Amino acid sequence: MINREIIRIKIVQLTYAYYQNGNKNIDSAEKELFFSLSKAYDLYNLLLGLIVAITKEAGRRLELIQARATREGKANPSRKFVFNRFALQLSENKELNDFLSTQKISWDDSATFVGQLFEKIEQSEIYQDYMNSTEDSYDADRELWRKLYKAFIQENDELDTILEDQSLYWNDDKEIVDTFVIKTIKRFNEQDGAKQELLPEWDSDEEKDFARKLFRAAILNADEYQHYMSEASRNWDFSRLAFMDIILMQIAIAEMMTLPNVPINVTINEYVEIAKLYSTHKSGGYINGMLDAIARNLVNTGRLMKHMDPVKEHAKKSNEETPKVKMRPRIKK
Repeated sequence: MINREIIRIKIVQLTYAYYQNGNKNIDSAEKELFFSLSKAYDLYNLLLGLIVAITKEAGRRLELIQARATREGKANPSRKFVFNRFALQLSENKELNDFLSTQKISWDDSATFVGQLFEKIEQSEIYQDYMNSTEDSYDADRELWRKLYKAFIQENDELDTILEDQSLYWNDDKEIVDTFVIKTIKRFNEQDGAKQELLPEWDSDEEKDFARKLFRAAILNADEYQHYMSEASRNWDFSRLAFMDIILMQIAIAEMMTLPNVPINVTINEYVEIAKLYSTHKSGGYINGMLDAIARNLVNTGRLMKHMDPVKEHAKKSNEETPKVKMRPRIKK
């Protein structure tokens, strides 16, 4: 699940913190990096658990309504939403239940929020269309939750506040993790039952290696990389550059120099996008030009053994990465 987009963001944050906090112990900083990345997986499981919590709240309310209907001799209300097959399958998922139990995370302390969220869902056109539809299938049940998640959970300021109160890491993680939750909903298969596999925390050891190598190279070779920046900014006062711009270029150069399988244009694209969120409004264009000049110089002098396109065109995305997700900027000091 943890991909290079998340890794780059976390490395930017932790490298910035490394210089700001004064305690320059790279081993401790690396442990903090991997802890920060693991929190993204906690959030993934917690957000899946929110679907279960909403369904359980709906069930609790349905029982009260049914009891009243029985007393008053009225017809029982529909149980379609409470018995949604996808939600029930998720509630029984072994991986999810084991993780939430082990990490001791749940929605128990946010019962009011869960109740209010269900009320909004219940009043929505998505919900009403589902309840009134004659279609009765697992696919329809699963599609309902894909729509509800995108409409009520993916963009929810109150939820964002609750998550930020629980963990400072999650403010930056949520929008990327949302895409993985939606991906998980779409890949659920009724036949797999409680044994349905969730996304793993790491896709492979290669991603862990990417994170470790990039973080260490960015810090341990900082003087060398900043020298490349100084050479490329002869017409600029290097000391007056925004500190975040220096951090971003330092990490980008580390990626170019130490990770041979990542194309130069991909690296430049990624850090230009991060600069737009984490630095000044002019930083994206400036960093684009600087990194292009640095990379060309390193290639021409034989210090960087990668191919570089003859025409500078870093605005176009490579297929090396997943689609971009707009993120809220936050640097933890």
